[in-house]
Amino acid sequence: MRLNYSEWKPDESQTAEDKLRALVQLFSQLLLQTSGDVNEALEWMRYLDEQYHVFGPDMTMDMFIDKLKEMGLVQEDENALLKPTNKAIQNIRRDALLEMFRSLRKSPTGAHDTPHTGSGIERTQNTKNYTFGDTATNIDFTQTIQNAQKRALRDGTTNGDLHSDDFDLAEEDIEIYETEHLTSCATVLMIDISHSMILYGEDRITPAKKVALALSELIKTKFPKDQLYVVTFGDDAELITLSELPFLEVGPYHTNTRAGLRLARQLLKRSGNVNKQVFMVTDGKPSAMFEDNGRLYKNSFGLDPKIVNKTLDEAIACRREKITISTFMVARDPYLINFVEELTKANKGRAYYSGLNDLGQFVFVDYVRNRKKKYPGSRD
Repeated sequence: MRLNYSEWKPDESQTAEDKLRALVQLFSQLLLQTSGDVNEALEWMRYLDEQYHVFGPDMTMDMFIDKLKEMGLVQEDENALLKPTNKAIQNIRRDALLEMFRSLRKSPTGAHDTPHTGSGIERTQNTKNYTFGDTATNIDFTQTIQNAQKRALRDGTTNGDLHSDDFDLAEEDIEIYETEHLTSCATVLMIDISHSMILYGEDRITPAKKVALALSELIKTKFPKDQLYVVTFGDDAELITLSELPFLEVGPYHTNTRAGLRLARQLLKRSGNVNKQVFMVTDGKPSAMFEDNGRLYKNSFGLDPKIVNKTLDEAIACRREKITISTFMVARDPYLINFVEELTKANKGRAYYSGLNDLGQFVFVDYVRNRKKKYPGSRD
């Protein structure tokens, strides 16, 4: 694992609570990079303290570990080894979400809104004239009364001194707050765990995990009606739970993109949701697939037409089932770019060339803005 450090400059204005919070955030980041290995994360903390005195004069490693236990972030297992608690995993998700949102140019509104107004449940600041079927609870009473006053003055039925006896309300006076159609969505986040995700000393898996953790926290807190599935794909594809996500590791695997897309399609079909999409984070071209007899066929050299064509078949099947694939490439291998261009064309999806630092921003912009269902007759 490669980490970059700079000189530690303590902030003298920080309170003890602020310093502890910063240390816990650092520990959470290291916990993510060590795939949930508490002891390895603490060893890195110890190293940082030796080199840069991150604990300061008022805390030792033992005191920090006691604080982690006291805060319910770590606990001892039956072998007296420290392991992260569910609270620690939740903190990792929350920190990842905050980090991603800080990278966005414009913060999401907190709802899956569409650009179409109508009879939804979320009010906008705009109003419109009442039409039959509009919800009475969305009446703008202030504007409605003003409309009635203006009409009475215009028609000459009052001299401007309106009293309860001569107040007349017509249907044309009623003003209604416009509302937004809200949609729910089923999403599969596919994460490449082939060996290339840590090849050449570049850590590509940690940013991918961080995005998945942040996305899961976003859905759990802001969009509880949404469904999120996390699928890993290497030699084969596997559905993992959110609790397993921080501990995800890369293996000595090839890239079976076809298996990942097939599993994603099956999961989305079972979800029963109208709006379905796949986010695929990868750094390599497809290099493996299962044949009809169950044997894993592998070819790491170039673009094997046999593997590519079967993978594109899955992309086309996704398109027919109205599943959009957004591919986030964390490498610029010409073979990868050529393949993704073909996959995007076959699926009519989206493709992004992103650096590791921009990955979260791209995923969240796409997630918040592009899951929109157009309603017949609604205005753009």
